This record gives sequence, C-alpha cells and structure tokens, in this order.
Amino acid sequence: MRQPKESLMRVVFLFCACTSILAVVLICIFLFAGGLPAMQEIGIGNFLLGLRWKPTNGLYGIFPMIVGSLYVTAGAILIGVPTGGLCAVFLARFCPARLYRILKPVTELLAGIPSVVYGFFGLTAIVPFVKETFGGNGNSMLTACILLAMMILPTIILQAESAIRAVPESYFEGSLALGATREASVFRTVVPAARSGILAAVILGVGRAVGETMAVMMVAGNQARMPKGLLQGIRTMTVNIVMEMGYAGGLHREALIATGVVLFVFILIINLCFSALKRRKD
Repeated sequence: MRQPKESLMRVVFLFCACTSILAVVLICIFLFAGGLPAMQEIGIGNFLLGLRWKPTNGLYGIFPMIVGSLYVTAGAILIGVPTGGLCAVFLARFCPARLYRILKPVTELLAGIPSVVYGFFGLTAIVPFVKETFGGNGNSMLTACILLAMMILPTIILQAESAIRAVPESYFEGSLALGATREASVFRTVVPAARSGILAAVILGVGRAVGETMAVMMVAGNQARMPKGLLQGIRTMTVNIVMEMGYAGGLHREALIATGVVLFVFILIINLCFSALKRRKD
C-alpha cells in the first residue's frame, strides 16, 4: 500500500515541477515574442541608450529608466542589507526571549503588508521628512531608496535569521572554548558559516526591490529623465510599464513589453552574479 502512494506523490511532485518550468518558459516566450520586434523597429541602440521617452513623438529611449532602476536598487541595498543583516544577528543570537516574542511576529507582519500601504506611509511620512531635512519636494530618488530599504528588511531579516540559526551550535561553543568572546564567536564563526543563506536572503531582497512598482510610483516623482541627484525625481522601468500600459497601443505597447524584457534580463543578470559570488565563497 505504501509503494503506490509514494509513486503517486512522485508523479504529483513531477507534475508540479514541470508546471512551474512551463510557466517560466511561457512567460519568456510571451515577453520576447512581444518585445523583440519593437526593439528591432525602434533600434536596439535607440531603445536601450536613448535619453528621451516621448511615445507621442516616436521617442522610446529607456536609458533614464534603466539608470533609475539601478540607482534605486543600489540605494535600497546599501541601506537595507546591513540593517537587515544586523537585525537578523541580533534576533538569532543576542535578543532576550521576551523581546524576541514581540519582535519576531512584528517582523513577520511587516513582510505581509501590501505595497500600497508602504507607499501611503512613504507619501505621508518619508516624503515630508526628506523635504524638511534635505530640501526639494520630497518625491525623489532618496525617498524611494529609503522606502524600498524598509520593504526589503523583513525578507532579509527572516531569511538571514533562519540561516544563522541553522548553523550547528558546536561552531559557536567551539569558538567560546578557544577563548573568543561571545560577539567574536558570532561574527567570526557563526555568521561566516551562514553566508550562503544570508546571500540567498540578499538575493530575495534585491528581487523585491527591483520588481517593486506601486510604492516607488507613489514617492519617486515619476520623471522620465536622467537622474540628476538624490533629491530629484526619477522613474524606474517597472513604474514606466504600470503607468502607461493601460492606455498604450501599437508600437507604444510593444515598447513597454520590450521594457519588460530588459527588466527580465536585468533581474536574471543580478541573480547570476549573486550565484557566481555564492559559488566562489563556497
């Protein structure tokens, strides 16, 4: 009786795996079939390196949006990764039990908050703070970086904490036995042993930062031009697609799909770079 059940579950698991692979393949086919003809018609150089996005005038340059996406993602990583990593270390190794019972559910709750709620928070709290503290109108690249860093924190904290807790306790105890302090044992023994899991947490956080749309659209200024400073408005590729796909048609719509192709390749390159870094460290 047990063998038929195991065979059935193998078939179910295989079907689920094949379905996932098929979904990815279909998405790739749709994107490239809809986007590559537009790139050829516009010109790959004009499309990727063009500085002006004015569909009504036949100008489809997305280079400002590419740079804006890179800047916002890099800013979110610079703020969010160190903060999230240190929070994960605190929760896993230094947090008192009573405080942990409060912080852990709060962190999990932050991971489930919808993007639009983060956007409203950024619009009502971070935008005025940036405006009063640094100048400008508040809707800027800096605001988007701060908000995205807040959004990726729960993902990084939860995944990194799990990776740190997965390290055998003997590593920590052995370091203490050799005379190292508690802090040195954590940061020189436990954290390096969990680097693969921490790197995976960073990858997940970066993926969310790159693909985030609604919150960025509400605080970034939505200006399709080359970024001129942290306090100036920008537009990312995801925001550009969401804002204009509803009314776009013809070449304009195909250019937005081609933007999705660029975004897909962009995320793929990031994941490959992190994977190569992970293999190198391992």
